[in-house]
Amino acid sequence: MLAPIRRALVKQVRATFNDRSKGERPIARSVNALFRQDSVIWRVHGDVTSMMAGGIAALLLQMLHPQALAGIWDHSDVHENMLGRLRRTARFIAMTTYGDRDSAEVAIENVKRIHAQVRGELPEGTVYRADDPHLLAWVHVASAVMFLDGWRRYAEPNMSRADQDLYIAEAGEIARRLGADPVPQTRLEAEQLIREFRPELRADRRTLKFRDLVRDAPAQSAAEQPVQKLLTDAAVDLLPGWARELHRLRRPPLSGLPIRAATFGLATTLRWAFAREAYR
Repeated sequence: MLAPIRRALVKQVRATFNDRSKGERPIARSVNALFRQDSVIWRVHGDVTSMMAGGIAALLLQMLHPQALAGIWDHSDVHENMLGRLRRTARFIAMTTYGDRDSAEVAIENVKRIHAQVRGELPEGTVYRADDPHLLAWVHVASAVMFLDGWRRYAEPNMSRADQDLYIAEAGEIARRLGADPVPQTRLEAEQLIREFRPELRADRRTLKFRDLVRDAPAQSAAEQPVQKLLTDAAVDLLPGWARELHRLRRPPLSGLPIRAATFGLATTLRWAFAREAYR
């Protein structure tokens, strides 16, 4: 009796992550992936809800670095196509986590080629380039910590410190292949690296415009709008307090408890729907 509901949920999520007009299909899980099937990164990256909340939080956190923001603002279609940006990121993560090793390595090389072409100058004259190892380190550590925190909040609150360290180390393998340096190997090192980056972070007029692009991005349908709003609120709640302050965002009411309860319910429902499926 519940099978039609399960199929409808699976279809809707796959439509969100895959652009059918481009012939995109879910990434097949391979026994020849860069990571083993029993790796922590498979576990963390395999959860739709926590990855979506963590991904939006990661994007907001990353864009507090003016050079990371400039690379996106000046060299992409993010102004008109936020969903496309999120889809490309999700597919890259899926490919480099579960996809066939050869396809994953091709995806990494493609990103490196794109990064090599992205360079420019900030309004005050600072030169930036997307393949700068230091800048790549920021983009990586911001995303790794937000994905991990999303997983811990909505899937595995009692995750051991050892497994958290394993996730950071595994995610770091992709960062190193992309050219990031330094790359943390433990949760403690990741937190320390974020602290070291904080003097470089700021929010100006362009940052706040990007914040609004993320928060106000149109959903694919009216039915999806409440879910998108919920996930965006969950992402804001997931951000460190100091990052919310820079973005001039308030923590959701009641310390975010209603948002967390609703998001946990969504996560539980989608795990049920995808119990026998590949997520992307």
